[in-house]
Amino acid sequence: MDAMQHSLLTPSRYKIWEPLLWLAAFAAPWVLPGHALIVNEIAIVALFALSLDLVLGYAGVVSLGHAAFFGFGAYAAALFAKLVMPDPVTGLIVGMAAATVLGALCSFTILRGTDLTRLMVTLGMALILLELANKLDWLTGGSDGLQGVVLGPVLGRFEFDLMGQTAAWYSLAVLLLLFVLARRLVHSPFGATLKAVRDNPLRAMAIGIAVHRRLAVIYTLAAGVAGAAGALLAQTSGFASLDLFALDRSADVMLMLVIGGVGWLYGGVLGAVVFKLLHDVISSITPQYWTFWIGLFLVVLVLVGRDRLLRPWSWFGANKARASGVST
Repeated sequence: MDAMQHSLLTPSRYKIWEPLLWLAAFAAPWVLPGHALIVNEIAIVALFALSLDLVLGYAGVVSLGHAAFFGFGAYAAALFAKLVMPDPVTGLIVGMAAATVLGALCSFTILRGTDLTRLMVTLGMALILLELANKLDWLTGGSDGLQGVVLGPVLGRFEFDLMGQTAAWYSLAVLLLLFVLARRLVHSPFGATLKAVRDNPLRAMAIGIAVHRRLAVIYTLAAGVAGAAGALLAQTSGFASLDLFALDRSADVMLMLVIGGVGWLYGGVLGAVVFKLLHDVISSITPQYWTFWIGLFLVVLVLVGRDRLLRPWSWFGANKARASGVST
């Protein structure tokens, strides 16, 4: 029993390198002030990738319209700052709450059908919101975007600076907070049932797990996290535009998970770092063809990694089975 309990608790325990990793992340805007803006972008897209990993990596729900919640949270936070009050923390909560409500309303769309059906439905939701934002130009700015978003200091003390250091620390703090909460969630009994649903929904239903309820809850929570990422982007850039709902936004975050690996929370963070750095470096060398080199890198990565990248939980399970002499 002790050995089994130890094996179950080991993944939830923090490794020695994790605090060092986060300390390095928070030190980066201070050590490299000229790169604070890219650190801020990485933190935001890492949070966005984390939200997708919750539904894809832990629940097995494939979504190609996750940008719907990202954009909705961004517009909610931007409109709140422009029309109500400029406090960034309150605006972040509003953006996150708005995306959570939207996720709850949309969660019923992923309860039935195959992966292909879910892809089309989630993509359709993002396209609907994009068109609504375009038509409601009196409120959202339409194709010109929502401009002139001015924010007050964070916690009433820390003003946003031109170098982007405050924005980077603000985004990193939100990323760390939501990462810790997500980690606690996926290593809880609820997280264990999510993995059971991901691996075999019929078997999970047969042993009494409320599959539909689990999927609806995690989809709603992931939508809230994506909304927080969108709110951070709108707040730190002072702008919200229609491209926040675009297909390439959802595709990019999916590519980040392919790079970092799904089914472990650091996959989104790692993928965001690699993707944004590659984007920044390659686009500075060949701005016309940077997507070609990104695509080539991904093709090689998937051909080399294959299932280890796309389904790391099955790979780890197979290795454990081989170690114990059980055939898979």
